[in-house]
Amino acid sequence: MAPWSGITADEMRLLETTFWSAGGSRHAMAEQLGFSKSKANALIAGLVDQGLLAEAGLQRSSGGRRAENLQLHAGLGVLVGIDIGATSLDVAVLRPDLTLLAQHDEPADVREGPAVVLARVRVLMRELLERCGYGARDVLGIGIGVPGPVNFEIGQLVNPPLMPAWDSFSIRDYLREDYAAPVFVDNDVNLMALGELWRLKRSLNNFLVIKIGTGIGCGIVCHGEVYRGAAGSAGDVGHICVDQDGPRCHCGNVGCVEAMAAGPAITRMAVQAAEAGESAMLAECLRVHGRIDAVDVGQASRAGDTAANGIIQRAGNLIGQMLASVVNFFNPSHVFIGGGITRIGPLFLAAVRQSVYQRSLALSTRHLEIQYTPLGVQGGLVGAGVLAMHETLKVRGVAP
Repeated sequence: MAPWSGITADEMRLLETTFWSAGGSRHAMAEQLGFSKSKANALIAGLVDQGLLAEAGLQRSSGGRRAENLQLHAGLGVLVGIDIGATSLDVAVLRPDLTLLAQHDEPADVREGPAVVLARVRVLMRELLERCGYGARDVLGIGIGVPGPVNFEIGQLVNPPLMPAWDSFSIRDYLREDYAAPVFVDNDVNLMALGELWRLKRSLNNFLVIKIGTGIGCGIVCHGEVYRGAAGSAGDVGHICVDQDGPRCHCGNVGCVEAMAAGPAITRMAVQAAEAGESAMLAECLRVHGRIDAVDVGQASRAGDTAANGIIQRAGNLIGQMLASVVNFFNPSHVFIGGGITRIGPLFLAAVRQSVYQRSLALSTRHLEIQYTPLGVQGGLVGAGVLAMHETLKVRGVAP
């Protein structure tokens, strides 16, 4: 049974607001919820007595008496965040306020299937919890991000192009053997959007998060909530066509932006440039390491390599072409770009911006900000923690 299973609806609203406010003051909470000061103070006192809320020091004074910050009590337990990428695995243990307690990342291949990858996840979860002095019973909720479309209600992948062996596999049932805590599964880029929403304390209502790595996906925040669509595949922008005569994509169509501008496409263009004698720097990288990745292209570009610059400009231009259509359609205030592509550096971002501003309607871009995601590589894990805590509070700790 959850520690908060017996509390009132107002108390639950206060807990949820505390989580999303990331250490806000008593006064700010009361104002946000429309509670009188006396009502808020009474509710807070009760939740502190029950060990659900903790007073976390003092805010910097703005003239009057300094107000105590509030946060979810660390004694509630811990969250587990899991970010499964196409080529990597990242597991973390976090406090209810998303303070990171332990983390481990390593290369992985999702094509090996759920049995292999999740067996490793299980081992890492146990090891990290032990390292922090916790056991399975201390876990409040588990949030998992995966690189494919997810039916959020049942926590299963649906026809995932990058990981076909995972189709309809129940990750939730697999982990339920060891953990009584509720398990929530979502698309990896939706988790990045949740992470940004939490970082921003819900101050932005309509924005996009684009993840560019092995594939390309888009997390959509609409009216302050992650929008998943009718079947969980909203934001699958990687398969928008940017060239009718382009190469065939693994989805079966031609000219998808993912096939032409994601990490593998950048690597492919770099290898071609190296082998054609267009770049001494990329050729040397290929000779020494036997491969080239997006980071190498970024380093070559920063060193003044013309071919590397051209590759980055082309990829950024194609992403921008796709993004311009999405921006015209959705009219977001911000676009945050994350994933492995961010390690290329500022030239890629500049190419995307230029392409979007050239192709989008003036009204859509007048106040549009396009930037790399401030959470960086931690975005997926933070989002997994947000998913775990937010959804666990919503279901009041009753496993779905």
